[in-house]
Amino acid sequence: MDLNEQVDSDFARARRRSLLRGAVARIRREPAASNWLLSFDDVRRAARTDNGLYLGTMVVEVDRIVGSVGRRRDFDRFFMPSRASVGERWKRIDRAFHRAEDLPPVELYKIGDAYFVVDGHHRVSVARCHRVETLEAKVTDFQPGLAAAPAPEMDREVSTCRGR
Repeated sequence: MDLNEQVDSDFARARRRSLLRGAVARIRREPAASNWLLSFDDVRRAARTDNGLYLGTMVVEVDRIVGSVGRRRDFDRFFMPSRASVGERWKRIDRAFHRAEDLPPVELYKIGDAYFVVDGHHRVSVARCHRVETLEAKVTDFQPGLAAAPAPEMDREVSTCRGR
């Protein structure tokens, strides 16, 4: 099998996995969103976090990449392509994978132990398809916020201008 046939076969297999998972979800009467990637914005709002701290480039376990910033419907929750329209780019990345070409690090946002793809959805998908365990990533960490604490009650006598 030549490389182009291998790449076509890989994409077809990845699409079948996604379509099968979608069919199983429909049979189980699960909501369509149950098969989508987690939305970074939804998780960020729930965690009450706004400010990210860039951590630099590091190695991240692919299984901990669970969501997306803006492309959650292009891939299923296991990062298999859920739309045929991602095929050409996916195949280009897969071809580079088979040739052992160096690819740039993916860009991820982190909340807790979960990672969300900012840039590199296709690279993550190809890595998942080939059961790659880790990827190099540029990571920005978003720490969950704390609920606002009530203002401490001050002693009224101390807080007045007159004092005693």
